[in-house]
Amino acid sequence: MGHAETFHGYAPEQGYDFLRNIIAKEDFQEKGCDISADEIFISDGAKCDCGNIQELFSLDSVIAVCDPVYPVYVDSNVMAGRSGLYNGETGRFDKIVYMPCTADNGFLPEFPKEHVDLIYLCFPNNPTGEAIKKADLQAWVDFANKNGAVIIYDAAYEAYITEAGIPHSIYECEGAKTCAIELRSFSKKAGFTGMRLGFAVIPKDLKSGDVSLNAMWMRRQGSKYNGTPYIIQRAGEAVYSPEGKAQVAEQIARYMKNAKTIYTGLKDAGFTVYGGVNSPYIWLKTPNDMKSWDFFDFLLNNAGIVGTPGAGFGPSGEGYFRITAFGTYENSLKALDRIKNL
Repeated sequence: MGHAETFHGYAPEQGYDFLRNIIAKEDFQEKGCDISADEIFISDGAKCDCGNIQELFSLDSVIAVCDPVYPVYVDSNVMAGRSGLYNGETGRFDKIVYMPCTADNGFLPEFPKEHVDLIYLCFPNNPTGEAIKKADLQAWVDFANKNGAVIIYDAAYEAYITEAGIPHSIYECEGAKTCAIELRSFSKKAGFTGMRLGFAVIPKDLKSGDVSLNAMWMRRQGSKYNGTPYIIQRAGEAVYSPEGKAQVAEQIARYMKNAKTIYTGLKDAGFTVYGGVNSPYIWLKTPNDMKSWDFFDFLLNNAGIVGTPGAGFGPSGEGYFRITAFGTYENSLKALDRIKNL
């Protein structure tokens, strides 16, 4: 910053070309997805994009969310004024369409029966840890195109996919460029939680009538965002270097080892568990029909363990508990031993 020749001021609102180009090439084009650099918008994190993307749509747009759900999807639309009133008995807002994801349907949402304009999907899923097969995701793309809906696809955890047949991007599906926006995160993939870096993919083929959502988002970012810092974007570029790829792979393998250890240990201890195969989250069914917050208190007071009550993700999360693999292997083993000794 002390030298004019190396000083960088406001970044381009859409991101520097060096990062947009390498993302387009390595995350999409080399994997068979026809995404160009000018369809990628660099941001300060997927959470911000999740909250801000709704600004592209009118206030009378009807949104559909999975239940349980990452709270930002709901909360940002509540603050925007789309949700209607909250019903304390059901735990839902009366103008939001909820798609229950339960053990009975494999934690995969079913198509809404009513008309919806925006559909929020997150796979691998937070909080359930479950993933979606390509054929099932293709069905959602077909549904959206047929019904004139837009899918907001949160792929923050795609780097944790271990099984074949699980799509890393919605653009692996035919027709997705005319109905889907994809959001990605460097926090989950490369540990950028404190540095803040992510990106949104908005294809130029995605339009509302004759209006380009790509152009609208460019206008929005130009009005409200001064760009992600140069030094952070250079760090993001380094993620795609040979050294960066090796370090990311090592980090993800470490967390997935934790996930497998937690999943297997809890299952062997008699708990019913889901997830942990294509994501760093384990979705645990609370024992003896215990309420989520009661189980939280029980673990905290009796074992010194903290997790996330499923009820915090929506009414269908009641009776479940999210456990994360984002920790050390040693602490994962300690937590398992404490749970087994309860």
